[in-house]
Amino acid sequence: MPPTTPPSPAPAAFPPTFAEDVVDRPARVQLEAFVDEHRAALRESLEGLDEAEARRSLVPSATTLLGLVKHATFVEKVWFDEAVSCRSRAEIGIPATPDESFVLDDTDTVATVSQAHREACEASRAATAGLGLDDLLQGNRRGPLPLRWVYLHVLRELAQHCGHADILREQVLAARPDH
Repeated sequence: MPPTTPPSPAPAAFPPTFAEDVVDRPARVQLEAFVDEHRAALRESLEGLDEAEARRSLVPSATTLLGLVKHATFVEKVWFDEAVSCRSRAEIGIPATPDESFVLDDTDTVATVSQAHREACEASRAATAGLGLDDLLQGNRRGPLPLRWVYLHVLRELAQHCGHADILREQVLAARPDH
C-alpha cells in the first residue's frame, strides 16, 4: 500500500490536532500545533467558572485566571502584531508593559476575554501565514528575530502560564462548597 500524505492543517484558527499527530510533519506544523494546544488550554482554564471564580486572586501578584488569559492576548499582540507589523503598542491598543496586561477592568468577563484571546490567536496565525521560520521579524525591541525563535518564546511563555492556570484552577475548584 503506498504511503498516504497527511492532510494539511485546517485553515481555521485552531486545527483539531494533538502534538502526537504531528510527529512526522514539518517543523512549522509542529510548532503551530504545540502553540495552538497551549493557547486553547489556557483559554479552557476558564471553562465552567463564574465571573468571581475567574477573577479570584489567590497569589500576592495580579495573577488571576482571567488575568492570565488577558495577558496571553497581550502576548499574541506583542509577538505576532508588534513584532510582525512594526506598529507600536499604543497603535495596537495594548498596554505598554506586561504587568499592565494582567489588570482587569469592569468590562472584562470570561466571555469577552476569551473572545479577545481567540481573535488575537486567529490574527496571529493570519499574520504569520506567509512567513517562513527563518524570516526575520523587525518589530521587537530586541531587534530582528527569526519567526522560529518567536514561536519557541511564545510556546515557553504559554506553557508557563498554563502551569499557573492549572494550579489556580485547582485552588478555585477546591474552594467550591460542593467540593
